[in-house]
Amino acid sequence: MSRFSFTTTRSIVFEAGASARIAEILGTTLGNRILLLTDAALRGLGLLEPALASLRAAGIDVAIYDGVDSDPPEINVVEAVELAKTHEATGILAIGGGSPMDVAKLVALTAGSGERLRDIYGVGLAKGPRLPLVLVPTTAGTGSEVTPIAIVTTGEAEKKGVVSPWLLPDVAVLDADLTLGLPSHVTAATGIDAMVHAIEAYTSASPNNNPISRALARQALRLLGANIRTATLTGGDREARGGMLLGSLLAGQAFANSPVAAVHALAYPIGGHFHVPHGLSNALVLPHVLRFNREAVGEAYAEIAADLFPELAGRIPSERTKGFIDGVEQLSRGLGLPHTLREVGIGPEALPKLASDAMNQTRLLVNNPRVLTEPDALAIYTAAL
Repeated sequence: MSRFSFTTTRSIVFEAGASARIAEILGTTLGNRILLLTDAALRGLGLLEPALASLRAAGIDVAIYDGVDSDPPEINVVEAVELAKTHEATGILAIGGGSPMDVAKLVALTAGSGERLRDIYGVGLAKGPRLPLVLVPTTAGTGSEVTPIAIVTTGEAEKKGVVSPWLLPDVAVLDADLTLGLPSHVTAATGIDAMVHAIEAYTSASPNNNPISRALARQALRLLGANIRTATLTGGDREARGGMLLGSLLAGQAFANSPVAAVHALAYPIGGHFHVPHGLSNALVLPHVLRFNREAVGEAYAEIAADLFPELAGRIPSERTKGFIDGVEQLSRGLGLPHTLREVGIGPEALPKLASDAMNQTRLLVNNPRVLTEPDALAIYTAAL
């Protein structure tokens, strides 16, 4: 067996309603001066109130930065770091989706270490230390609460990432109650995003693709496949919401150690240029990348097919592989998501630029099980048009 390493968040709490007793869960982890990061929409919905009431009742001084944007730009990190310094924050708490959690990671790191963002983009460049960090996801998709990765938008459209063990939080808190009001299209898109994490982790060409990640990926697919329709169509189903949160976390643990590949590489330019949400960007290219990769990892797709689609169990491998790819495409459509680039405002004239930009995602493309060139990327975008 090949050598590998596996790291994850050291403490995970899975409990519906946990945010209402967040001070008890945190104890002294974040100290008594906390900077809470979120976005304005979540704050407006009142989702922070149970956690804020708990923290204030415990005598904790909380400052709030709610300026995190979708596909967050670097300025979000800069502004939040300044607030952390002004507040003399002893710890960072994020309640939100992938964007607030990613910004919180970088705020905790740069406020704690004094490092500059431009010096730490890439893999393993951050020196640390960071401020204490706790993440509370409100969507079931990114798995950011258990990944050592944070992505921000630089310039007008390019996305860059920081990859470092310093970004793993001290505690992740999964509270299904925070996801009960999530709109159906967000539930569907973020759920597909989590599936992509599991699929790409299972088939990653990374030398650190390992038995733990593969096992987690398969369990993630079972949970996500069993719950995504109910969670999308019956938003108040707490059991389904909890299943999605846990599936997302397991997929996050999988790809944090066996990294994602071409689906994400091709999705990032879509989000960067056209501001399409990340999960939907993934969904739009997913079946086409799977078909491209089939000749390299068709057997692996056959192995995981029945995890996501139990009705494929018992079929011969080639039928399972085809059923898996077709099933993923049909699932996305059945959940009501757009399934072509044209539906999100992307025309054929944009495809060459998307293909060119996708080639910049070398950190991801190196993990793809089949070498993908710029003409290949253009062909995939064309198929998705």
